Amino acid sequence: MRIKIVLAAFLIFTTTSLFAQTVNQNSGWFMFLNSTKFNDKWGMHFDLQVRSQNNWDGVRHLLVRPGITYYISKSSNATLGYLYTPTFLQDDILVGGGTLKTTLTEHRIWQQYIYSHKPWKGAALSHRFRLEQRFIERQTDDLFSQRLRYFFRLVQPLQKAEGAFTKGIFAALQNELFFNLQNKEKLNGSFFDQNRAYLAVGYRFSKAFDIEAGYLNQAVNGANNDTMNNVVQLALYTRF
Repeated sequence: MRIKIVLAAFLIFTTTSLFAQTVNQNSGWFMFLNSTKFNDKWGMHFDLQVRSQNNWDGVRHLLVRPGITYYISKSSNATLGYLYTPTFLQDDILVGGGTLKTTLTEHRIWQQYIYSHKPWKGAALSHRFRLEQRFIERQTDDLFSQRLRYFFRLVQPLQKAEGAFTKGIFAALQNELFFNLQNKEKLNGSFFDQNRAYLAVGYRFSKAFDIEAGYLNQAVNGANNDTMNNVVQLALYTRF
């Protein structure tokens, strides 16, 4: 029953953007994600992402996100972290005798809680709740905002395995919802910010290393127009 609810939510939120006027884009994202355990209770989170401009015309976003993780139990953990992300704008536009900034930087402090379980034999399902404090650089005035994110990820091995899944092909299904909690009137004027739906195929080389490639649909609720971003994503996962 739980997985049916999850899949229903996935379908609902991937189709909501069809009812609004949208701008279509195409881009590529690369993600490297690492989790390292120092001992039974403490560890480190780190992810690095590079995202392209529309039609793969150069780099638009760079994300660097370290964090410290506390392992509450075998199935749950909490992380406190920081994120640095510059956005590289394509055009240096003259405005009133001056120029717009070509790079806008955002800093974030973030907290997250992850709960993982097995909905059926072989599969792994994780739920992530993340709160962000965003310090956003803009062209004329900087902005502080807070955002809530809910993410689930289902990994299903595509071959039979005895015991834990440590090697082989798998499918991954995930979805993430973003909600503006503060100063939404200065962002897009809405509580709902965006949705990211993702389907991928990957290969687990060992319990420490996965590689996967897939399609991500990013539906952004904009202030004037919505954006539908069709993303080809390559991801590397390491666990130590």
